[in-house]
Amino acid sequence: MTEPKTSDPCPCHSGKVYGDCCGPILGGAQKAPTAEALMRARYTAYAIDDVDFLFASSGDAVRAEFDPAGAHKWARNSVWTGMEVLDVQRGGIDDDEGTVEFVAHYTVKRQPFSHHERSTFKRVEGEWRFIDGELITPENQKGVTIVRDAPKVGRNDPCPCGSGKKYKHCCGR
Repeated sequence: MTEPKTSDPCPCHSGKVYGDCCGPILGGAQKAPTAEALMRARYTAYAIDDVDFLFASSGDAVRAEFDPAGAHKWARNSVWTGMEVLDVQRGGIDDDEGTVEFVAHYTVKRQPFSHHERSTFKRVEGEWRFIDGELITPENQKGVTIVRDAPKVGRNDPCPCGSGKKYKHCCGR
């Protein structure tokens, strides 16, 4: 996907237009005011393949492990179909840290996938940064019974997102 026009709906599915949502954050005209705003901008960065923003909006530990080629491949090979913010804990204008639980929806080769994560954000030198993410799987949700339609992805199997990495080093972290 190319960068949307300012009047197009924002890829993050906030209900706002790109120019009033993630556009100014990705373009550098403004800093993300909240952890949720940064999360939405990061999702949109994947949708428009803005790997530089993904790196710049990460904390030092994430940057040290960041794989720009893998992120670019995942972004480019996926069709990003929307995201849902499920829960926000702190991360407001007056906070210095917060968490955002979300589900990102995308397809790879017409196969739908959902990435459910609880992300941690902190202010670093006055700017929100992505610090870490915990993948939410059926196995670590309480009270959820799962019936699989497809075989379970093994830790050493190729990641279904198309990154070319092993599942354990990609979406299975």
